[in-house]
Amino acid sequence: MLDGWWLREWLPGAHDVYVFGDFNNWQRTEIRMHKGCRTGVWSAFFPEAMYRDRLRHGSLYKIHVHGDNGWLDRIPAYARRVVQDDETEKLHGSVLGAAEPFDWRGDAFDASKNGSLMIYEAHVGMAQEKEGVGTYREFTEKILPIIKKDGYNAVQLMAIAEHPYYGSFGYHVSSFAPARAAARPEELKELDAPRPRAGLAVIMDLVHAHYVRNLNEGINELDGTDHHYSLPGKAGYQPTGTRSSSTTASEEVRHFLLSNVKYWLDEFHFDGYRFDGVTSMIYRHHGYVDFDCRERFFDEGVNRDALTYLTLANRLAHDFRPSAVTIAEDVSGMPGMCIPIADGGIGFDYRLGMAIPDFWIKQLKEVPDEEWNIWEMWDVMTNRLPEVKTVAYAESHDQALVGDKTLAFRLMDKDMYYHMDRASESIVIDRGMALHKMIRLMTISTGGQAYLNFMGNEFGHPEWIDFPREGNGWSYAHARRQWSLAKNGFLRYSWLGDFDKAMIKLVKRYKVLADGFTMPEPRDGRGATRRWPSRTATCCSSSTGTLRPRSPTTNFRCRPRASTSRCSRPTKAASADRSGSRWRPRCVRRRGGATDAAAPYPHLQHLAHGDGLPAKK
Repeated sequence: MLDGWWLREWLPGAHDVYVFGDFNNWQRTEIRMHKGCRTGVWSAFFPEAMYRDRLRHGSLYKIHVHGDNGWLDRIPAYARRVVQDDETEKLHGSVLGAAEPFDWRGDAFDASKNGSLMIYEAHVGMAQEKEGVGTYREFTEKILPIIKKDGYNAVQLMAIAEHPYYGSFGYHVSSFAPARAAARPEELKELDAPRPRAGLAVIMDLVHAHYVRNLNEGINELDGTDHHYSLPGKAGYQPTGTRSSSTTASEEVRHFLLSNVKYWLDEFHFDGYRFDGVTSMIYRHHGYVDFDCRERFFDEGVNRDALTYLTLANRLAHDFRPSAVTIAEDVSGMPGMCIPIADGGIGFDYRLGMAIPDFWIKQLKEVPDEEWNIWEMWDVMTNRLPEVKTVAYAESHDQALVGDKTLAFRLMDKDMYYHMDRASESIVIDRGMALHKMIRLMTISTGGQAYLNFMGNEFGHPEWIDFPREGNGWSYAHARRQWSLAKNGFLRYSWLGDFDKAMIKLVKRYKVLADGFTMPEPRDGRGATRRWPSRTATCCSSSTGTLRPRSPTTNFRCRPRASTSRCSRPTKAASADRSGSRWRPRCVRRRGGATDAAAPYPHLQHLAHGDGLPAKK
């Protein structure tokens, strides 16, 4: 048997495929790949005797594919490193493997031992104060110490996978590889190594819902067809124009995505994932409907293939790394999302409490300070099942982007430019800082079992995030974090930063996030609020997909208010996730303690045993 290297690529629709690179002087049609009879996998073998000195660590390569869309130079889907030519600006795959293996000795970190998650959401490229793109090493040396000092025990990294357009915030992914903009993959491993992170869990923002449409840089139409990693036609596109990747039942696509889940855990020792765009994945309408009745979770709009994939992804992540953390970005409130797979759920550990930041924005925009309703605030913060763990946050990167406003900027606006020094007197600044603190304190203490903050927002970072683009002269002025503001003793930013540190310390000391919560009703004879001991009764809310206790003694089921059709319309607009208006059911006493019929989908089976699934009318 000859020693050497194999290159394989799944290209079922391709007519002809060649591999070329600097090892053969970029001769496109010299090395032809051979297609398997049934699998659609093309392969080429490189004998070590011939390529020992030519095919080495750092060698550049591409594949030349003849498909229905013509002859195109492409980057293989499984390329583990992508580099850009400084002169031509073209991207190439780069060979990895001949360098010295990374030393992971001593990496026995267990994220589950950190206690309640305090997540610091960060973007490596824009984390530096200088104008430009920061590197993994700069983030490791300069930013990780700040995060640890502030008291957070987890960092959630955005824009890790390769994306050709820096301004996409990392959400237009193009390949398997780590992002080239933040330097070499080896530096990403250094960031995840035991010593630099020193107790910080490192969670990756994983984008599997969609990929970029680019042909030169991405996997779109890699084999020449429009249904390679997506469904054909319009079904293969997101409303935003990107391609959908995990909505197809193809075993090869599922294998590709699952291997990517394992890749980041194995190669870079990440401690878990925040799955982006889960709502877009699990519905064929991508969530662009009103979730106004329970049938929305069972009808033909549900993408069962995507639910199967997400269940397998959670199984793989937890089997490979038992301490791994998985977080679902789902605005629809799909029941079973955070229920263990063994109990019929999809298996996520947490869901994002996305109704919370929307609620605070609505309050600031529409409600005068003196009319804020403490009961409404409490209701929004606690609108969840206690056993469905929620990541609470007042704002994330979504609110910091250009076109939106951070809480600090909404509260203080232009006054931040003139009156944030300690000597100034401004009622706008005083009010803004007070509400900035109050909103955060209420969110972290009542909103969930974990907490998230986007970098810089803890000290009220001014302005917005605007990545380099033609409209701003390709400037990096707003694609950075001005850490010096929080360190300047003459400015009030430091007061907000000090409050955030004290808040995190207090919450960790008294284990607030792990302490559960009490409902505001009913009260006992002394006016004290009762704590719910069990799920003896529930009431459902389609805005979050949760089933909420209403009485500790009475068994209830839910029916739509004044419903005349199988799928009732909402009776009143209310705070909700971005899926739209909230379905307001009224609770009806269940007679005889009868249980409901079995749930129509396996991932909802746990709801069919008397713990909340409404009976059909």
